[in-house]
Amino acid sequence: MIARTVIRRGLRVLALALAVLVALVVVIAGAFRLQFTGAPEGWAKSTGNDALWLGHMWVDGRRTEQDVARLATRLRATGIKDLYVHSGPFAMDGRLDPAKYPNAGNFVQWVKKQLPGIRVSAWLGQKVDQGRLNMADPKARQNILNGVAAIMKTGYDGIHYNFEPLDDGDTDFLDLLDRTRQHTRLLSTSTPQIEPYLLMRVAARATLDHDKYWSQGYFKQVVDRVDQVAVMSYDSGMPLQSLYGGHVVRQAALALDLVPETKSVFIGAPAYHDHGISWSDAAESVALAAQGAKLALSDHGRRERFGLALYVDFAATEQDWQEYSAQWLS
Repeated sequence: MIARTVIRRGLRVLALALAVLVALVVVIAGAFRLQFTGAPEGWAKSTGNDALWLGHMWVDGRRTEQDVARLATRLRATGIKDLYVHSGPFAMDGRLDPAKYPNAGNFVQWVKKQLPGIRVSAWLGQKVDQGRLNMADPKARQNILNGVAAIMKTGYDGIHYNFEPLDDGDTDFLDLLDRTRQHTRLLSTSTPQIEPYLLMRVAARATLDHDKYWSQGYFKQVVDRVDQVAVMSYDSGMPLQSLYGGHVVRQAALALDLVPETKSVFIGAPAYHDHGISWSDAAESVALAAQGAKLALSDHGRRERFGLALYVDFAATEQDWQEYSAQWLS
């Protein structure tokens, strides 16, 4: 009898917990959907301060000066001002093999010739989970810095870091950013999404075993150490276009509040179509990222150093470029 009573009470507690969880999910979904409402202001669009992630083929010898000329033809009709060119990755001990970027010097020269005013940064990073690069190892961080010093001699304007997944509060990454300053005047990094609402970071971490979101406080600590941040607002896991649109609005609004006007903030736009989750391919798009960014900008007010960062050139389709033009440039 006592055992049955305990079981019934346990089931009631479980049912209550599930009901609370479902209610929270509904409330959060409603909040995202509400974000993606209204019409943006006419002035809310590209200010010519956008960015583009480029694949490794531009620096490993597979692309020629003629390829750069064709790229330049496309980019002249856009607002793209920063190029992040994949030039790594770092080895598991933090070393950067120069054999990975034999054509970097030529690429930078060709871009400067074809697109005066465009900044070119070396996109460098590595996975930092599951026994891969250990950011906590001082020797690994020094190896990273040695690689940065060497690659900057090829003519790059800056360094763009992309380490994933980086947990909220990682002080070793902050140390790396501080010490990278001695090697470059232009420093940028991609970042995870900012925690949209209270407790979402804790819930995501319990599910994924790493931080999907950064707290606002840690995001601000990173911002304080760089010139540009690119929020990877894709791979959101949102199942519907309206929810993804609201997610982008929320990410852009938080970033606009946390990044001072003297620094650049980019909202990542998913110009790729292999998310690994079928509903994400359907829910996320360049068009929705642009619309969400415009709504956030309209609410925040005019901002010069704010733009989209398209990920990534080798996966982008003509439709992606058309959406960027129609939804963000016009």
